[in-house]
Amino acid sequence: MLSSLSKLSDEQLQEIRALEKSIGKTLLSYSSYDVVADNLTEEELEKVHELEGTLGTVLVAVREQ
Repeated sequence: MLSSLSKLSDEQLQEIRALEKSIGKTLLSYSSYDVVADNLTEEELEKVHELEGTLGTVLVAVREQ
């Protein structure tokens, strides 16, 4: 299982922002995905690392269960 920031509609974002304003706190929304990490070859891993460096993010190879 993997979690990441949720993809929310504009309406959902407005609801969260209203609650944030009401309670004076910042909220983050996470969603879970039913996937498992997949294996990569050395060549694939090198390509992933290169793109991570370019994008400034972390990438995870996954497959559905």
